[in-house]
Amino acid sequence: MIEINLLPGTKKKGRKGGGAAPSIAMPKFDFAEWIESVRNRVREPWLIGAVATSVLVAGAVGGLYVRQSAREATLEEALQKAVQDSTRFASVLKERETAEAKRDTVLRSLNLIRAIDDDRFVWPHVMDEVSRALPPYTWIVSLGFTGPGQGQQAVTTVATAPAEPGKRRKTVQTAIPRDSIRIRVVGNTVDIQALTRFMTQLESSVFLAQVQLAKSERAMDNGKEVTQFQLDMLYSRPDAAQVRRVPLAVSVR
Repeated sequence: MIEINLLPGTKKKGRKGGGAAPSIAMPKFDFAEWIESVRNRVREPWLIGAVATSVLVAGAVGGLYVRQSAREATLEEALQKAVQDSTRFASVLKERETAEAKRDTVLRSLNLIRAIDDDRFVWPHVMDEVSRALPPYTWIVSLGFTGPGQGQQAVTTVATAPAEPGKRRKTVQTAIPRDSIRIRVVGNTVDIQALTRFMTQLESSVFLAQVQLAKSERAMDNGKEVTQFQLDMLYSRPDAAQVRRVPLAVSVR
Protein backbone atom coordinates (compact mmCIF):
# COMPACT_ATOMS: atom_id res chain seq x y z
CA MET A 1 0.00 0.00 0.00
CA ILE A 2 1.42 3.42 -1.10
CA GLU A 3 0.69 6.59 0.89
CA ILE A 4 1.21 10.13 -0.51
CA ASN A 5 2.29 12.88 1.82
CA LEU A 6 0.62 16.16 0.75
CA LEU A 7 2.49 18.21 3.33
CA PRO A 8 6.18 18.11 2.52
CA GLY A 9 8.48 18.35 5.50
CA THR A 10 6.21 16.47 7.85
CA LYS A 11 6.54 12.89 8.74
CA LYS A 12 3.78 10.47 9.46
CA LYS A 13 4.30 7.71 11.83
CA GLY A 14 3.56 4.28 10.68
CA ARG A 15 0.97 2.19 12.25
CA LYS A 16 3.55 -0.27 13.39
CA GLY A 17 7.16 0.23 14.17
CA GLY A 18 6.96 4.09 13.86
CA GLY A 19 8.72 4.09 10.42
CA ALA A 20 8.26 7.02 7.93
CA ALA A 21 6.06 6.39 4.91
CA PRO A 22 7.48 7.09 1.43
CA SER A 23 6.28 10.35 -0.25
CA ILE A 24 5.89 11.38 -3.94
CA ALA A 25 6.86 15.00 -4.90
CA MET A 26 4.57 16.94 -7.34
CA PRO A 27 6.23 18.05 -10.57
CA LYS A 28 6.80 21.78 -10.98
CA PHE A 29 5.86 23.75 -14.21
CA ASP A 30 8.25 26.51 -15.25
CA PHE A 31 6.35 28.99 -17.47
CA ALA A 32 9.45 31.01 -18.44
CA GLU A 33 11.22 27.84 -19.54
CA TRP A 34 8.15 26.92 -21.69
CA ILE A 35 8.16 30.36 -23.35
CA GLU A 36 11.85 30.04 -24.04
CA SER A 37 11.32 26.64 -25.61
CA VAL A 38 8.58 28.04 -27.84
CA ARG A 39 10.88 30.85 -28.95
CA ASN A 40 13.55 28.40 -29.79
CA ARG A 41 11.16 26.36 -31.87
CA VAL A 42 9.57 29.30 -33.74
CA ARG A 43 12.18 31.43 -35.43
CA GLU A 44 9.76 33.80 -37.33
CA PRO A 45 8.20 36.58 -35.11
CA TRP A 46 5.95 37.74 -37.96
CA LEU A 47 4.36 34.33 -38.06
CA ILE A 48 3.55 34.65 -34.37
CA GLY A 49 1.98 38.09 -35.00
CA ALA A 50 -0.07 36.75 -37.90
CA VAL A 51 -1.35 33.85 -35.82
CA ALA A 52 -2.22 36.19 -32.92
CA THR A 53 -3.96 38.60 -35.29
CA SER A 54 -5.95 35.75 -36.81
CA VAL A 55 -7.02 34.64 -33.37
CA LEU A 56 -8.10 38.19 -32.43
CA VAL A 57 -9.99 38.67 -35.70
CA ALA A 58 -11.77 35.34 -35.30
CA GLY A 59 -12.77 36.31 -31.75
CA ALA A 60 -14.03 39.73 -32.88
CA VAL A 61 -16.01 38.25 -35.77
CA GLY A 62 -17.55 35.68 -33.48
CA GLY A 63 -18.52 38.36 -30.95
CA LEU A 64 -20.06 40.56 -33.63
CA TYR A 65 -21.99 37.62 -35.08
CA VAL A 66 -23.44 36.75 -31.69
CA ARG A 67 -24.33 40.38 -31.05
CA GLN A 68 -25.97 40.84 -34.46
CA SER A 69 -27.90 37.59 -34.06
CA ALA A 70 -29.28 38.75 -30.71
CA ARG A 71 -30.17 42.16 -32.15
CA GLU A 72 -31.86 40.57 -35.16
CA ALA A 73 -33.98 38.39 -32.89
CA THR A 74 -35.00 41.44 -30.83
CA LEU A 75 -35.91 43.48 -33.93
CA GLU A 76 -37.87 40.60 -35.41
CA GLU A 77 -39.91 40.29 -32.22
CA ALA A 78 -40.54 44.06 -32.18
CA LEU A 79 -41.57 43.95 -35.85
CA GLN A 80 -44.09 41.17 -35.25
CA LYS A 81 -45.56 43.09 -32.32
CA ALA A 82 -45.77 46.29 -34.39
CA VAL A 83 -47.53 44.45 -37.23
CA GLN A 84 -50.08 42.98 -34.81
CA ASP A 85 -50.69 46.39 -33.20
CA SER A 86 -51.02 48.04 -36.62
CA THR A 87 -53.59 45.48 -37.72
CA ARG A 88 -55.58 45.89 -34.53
CA PHE A 89 -55.44 49.69 -34.62
CA ALA A 90 -56.40 49.75 -38.31
CA SER A 91 -59.54 47.77 -37.49
CA VAL A 92 -60.36 50.11 -34.61
CA LEU A 93 -59.82 53.21 -36.78
CA LYS A 94 -62.00 51.77 -39.53
CA GLU A 95 -64.85 51.16 -37.09
CA ARG A 96 -64.39 54.65 -35.64
CA GLU A 97 -64.56 56.30 -39.08
CA THR A 98 -67.71 54.34 -39.90
CA ALA A 99 -69.35 55.43 -36.64
CA GLU A 100 -68.29 59.07 -37.16
CA ALA A 101 -69.66 59.06 -40.71
CA LYS A 102 -73.03 57.77 -39.49
CA ARG A 103 -73.05 60.31 -36.66
CA ASP A 104 -72.31 63.20 -39.03
CA THR A 105 -75.04 62.07 -41.42
CA VAL A 106 -77.64 61.94 -38.67
CA LEU A 107 -76.46 65.24 -37.15
CA ARG A 108 -76.65 67.01 -40.52
CA SER A 109 -80.20 65.72 -41.07
CA LEU A 110 -81.23 66.89 -37.59
CA ASN A 111 -79.70 70.32 -38.14
CA LEU A 112 -81.53 70.66 -41.45
CA ILE A 113 -84.85 69.74 -39.83
CA ARG A 114 -84.15 72.19 -37.00
CA ALA A 115 -83.33 74.97 -39.47
CA ILE A 116 -86.57 74.42 -41.37
CA ASP A 117 -88.57 74.24 -38.16
CA ASP A 118 -87.06 77.45 -36.81
CA ASP A 119 -88.10 79.38 -39.93
CA ARG A 120 -91.67 78.14 -40.13
CA PHE A 121 -93.03 81.24 -38.39
CA VAL A 122 -90.76 83.93 -39.84
CA TRP A 123 -93.54 86.07 -41.28
CA PRO A 124 -95.92 85.82 -38.33
CA HIS A 125 -93.05 86.98 -36.11
CA VAL A 126 -92.16 89.83 -38.46
CA MET A 127 -95.75 91.10 -38.79
CA ASP A 128 -96.34 90.76 -35.06
CA GLU A 129 -93.19 92.73 -34.18
CA VAL A 130 -93.89 95.44 -36.77
CA SER A 131 -97.48 95.90 -35.61
CA ARG A 132 -96.38 95.91 -31.97
CA ALA A 133 -93.76 98.62 -32.58
CA LEU A 134 -95.97 100.78 -34.82
CA PRO A 135 -96.62 104.15 -33.07
CA PRO A 136 -99.74 106.31 -33.49
CA TYR A 137 -100.18 108.42 -36.63
CA THR A 138 -97.92 106.02 -38.55
CA TRP A 139 -99.05 103.44 -41.06
CA ILE A 140 -97.39 100.80 -43.26
CA VAL A 141 -97.63 101.04 -47.03
CA SER A 142 -95.68 97.86 -47.94
CA LEU A 143 -93.79 95.09 -46.16
CA GLY A 144 -91.48 92.90 -48.22
CA PHE A 145 -88.52 90.56 -47.88
CA THR A 146 -85.59 89.17 -49.85
CA GLY A 147 -83.89 85.84 -49.24
CA PRO A 148 -84.85 82.20 -49.86
CA GLY A 149 -86.40 80.03 -47.23
CA GLN A 150 -84.61 77.22 -45.51
CA GLY A 151 -84.42 73.76 -47.06
CA GLN A 152 -84.79 74.94 -50.68
CA GLN A 153 -81.24 74.00 -51.63
CA ALA A 154 -80.34 70.38 -52.35
CA VAL A 155 -78.45 68.63 -49.58
CA THR A 156 -75.68 66.28 -50.64
CA THR A 157 -76.12 62.76 -49.34
CA VAL A 158 -73.33 61.82 -46.95
CA ALA A 159 -71.74 58.41 -47.52
CA THR A 160 -71.30 56.33 -44.39
CA ALA A 161 -68.52 54.17 -45.84
CA PRO A 162 -65.02 54.79 -44.45
CA ALA A 163 -62.23 56.22 -46.55
CA GLU A 164 -59.90 54.07 -48.63
CA PRO A 165 -56.79 52.66 -46.92
CA GLY A 166 -54.10 55.31 -46.65
CA LYS A 167 -56.54 58.20 -47.11
CA ARG A 168 -58.34 60.27 -44.50
CA ARG A 169 -62.11 60.44 -44.47
CA LYS A 170 -63.52 63.65 -45.85
CA THR A 171 -64.92 65.86 -43.11
CA VAL A 172 -68.68 66.27 -43.31
CA GLN A 173 -70.10 69.75 -42.77
CA THR A 174 -72.86 69.12 -40.25
CA ALA A 175 -73.81 72.78 -39.76
CA ILE A 176 -76.55 74.07 -42.04
CA PRO A 177 -75.86 77.59 -43.35
CA ARG A 178 -78.65 79.99 -42.51
CA ASP A 179 -79.79 82.26 -45.33
CA SER A 180 -79.99 85.94 -44.50
CA ILE A 181 -83.52 87.32 -44.69
CA ARG A 182 -83.74 91.04 -45.38
CA ILE A 183 -86.92 92.93 -44.60
CA ARG A 184 -88.01 96.25 -46.07
CA VAL A 185 -90.73 98.38 -44.53
CA VAL A 186 -92.19 101.36 -46.38
CA GLY A 187 -94.60 103.62 -44.54
CA ASN A 188 -95.84 107.12 -43.83
CA THR A 189 -95.98 109.18 -40.69
CA VAL A 190 -97.15 112.67 -39.77
CA ASP A 191 -94.72 112.93 -36.84
CA ILE A 192 -90.97 112.64 -37.36
CA GLN A 193 -90.51 111.71 -33.70
CA ALA A 194 -92.89 108.78 -34.22
CA LEU A 195 -90.47 107.43 -36.84
CA THR A 196 -87.65 107.56 -34.31
CA ARG A 197 -89.72 105.67 -31.73
CA PHE A 198 -90.72 103.15 -34.41
CA MET A 199 -87.08 102.40 -35.23
CA THR A 200 -86.14 102.12 -31.54
CA GLN A 201 -88.94 99.64 -30.80
CA LEU A 202 -88.07 97.57 -33.86
CA GLU A 203 -84.44 97.41 -32.77
CA SER A 204 -85.44 96.15 -29.31
CA SER A 205 -87.18 93.11 -30.81
CA VAL A 206 -85.38 89.74 -30.58
CA PHE A 207 -86.54 88.88 -34.11
CA LEU A 208 -85.23 92.02 -35.83
CA ALA A 209 -81.73 93.47 -36.06
CA GLN A 210 -79.74 96.19 -37.85
CA VAL A 211 -82.68 98.52 -38.42
CA GLN A 212 -81.53 101.30 -40.75
CA LEU A 213 -83.31 104.27 -42.30
CA ALA A 214 -82.75 103.88 -46.04
CA LYS A 215 -84.82 106.85 -47.23
CA SER A 216 -86.93 109.61 -45.77
CA GLU A 217 -88.68 112.35 -47.77
CA ARG A 218 -91.68 114.61 -47.75
CA ALA A 219 -94.74 113.46 -49.72
CA MET A 220 -98.43 114.22 -50.14
CA ASP A 221 -101.09 111.72 -49.12
CA ASN A 222 -104.77 112.65 -49.70
CA GLY A 223 -103.87 116.29 -49.76
CA LYS A 224 -101.89 116.13 -46.50
CA GLU A 225 -98.14 116.44 -46.10
CA VAL A 226 -96.54 113.33 -44.60
CA THR A 227 -93.05 111.90 -44.19
CA GLN A 228 -92.51 108.83 -46.30
CA PHE A 229 -89.79 106.50 -44.97
CA GLN A 230 -88.12 103.24 -45.94
CA LEU A 231 -86.56 100.97 -43.32
CA ASP A 232 -84.22 98.04 -44.04
CA MET A 233 -83.52 95.36 -41.42
CA LEU A 234 -82.48 91.74 -40.97
CA TYR A 235 -84.48 88.90 -39.50
CA SER A 236 -82.73 87.58 -36.38
CA ARG A 237 -83.11 83.99 -35.25
CA PRO A 238 -83.23 84.08 -31.45
CA ASP A 239 -82.29 81.26 -29.14
CA ALA A 240 -84.97 78.68 -28.47
CA ALA A 241 -85.07 79.74 -24.81
CA GLN A 242 -86.23 83.23 -25.82
CA VAL A 243 -89.14 81.99 -27.89
CA ARG A 244 -92.35 81.04 -26.14
CA ARG A 245 -94.52 78.65 -28.08
CA VAL A 246 -98.10 77.89 -27.17
CA PRO A 247 -100.40 75.32 -28.69
CA LEU A 248 -102.93 76.56 -31.21
CA ALA A 249 -106.42 75.66 -30.04
CA VAL A 250 -109.55 76.39 -32.02
CA SER A 251 -112.91 76.06 -30.31
CA VAL A 252 -115.56 74.43 -32.43
CA ARG A 253 -119.19 75.21 -31.65
